[in-house]
Amino acid sequence: MGTISIDDELIKYLEDLSCLSLSPDERRQISFDLEKILASMELLSQYTCSGDEEAWGGHGREDLRLDEVKTAYRREDVLFNAPVSDGAFFIIPKVRE
Repeated sequence: MGTISIDDELIKYLEDLSCLSLSPDERRQISFDLEKILASMELLSQYTCSGDEEAWGGHGREDLRLDEVKTAYRREDVLFNAPVSDGAFFIIPKVRE
């Protein structure tokens, strides 16, 4: 995994992308937090779970429950509170370049 440099330019880019205005202290804190997150991801990338029963809590994969798709809310009820929708989806401003 390549190393990503968390510099002022990247923080300012992320700030603009997320429409935030951060103070210098907040920028330093965000930079510190992102460095810690990336270091953790780098550490985790060294491990694998394939064939390792201990990684599954001593249980085989067959002991894990299957994912079940459940509808929690009706679409009409959720979209009722949307500021703008097309009847099927939320309409939001473009946030990606």
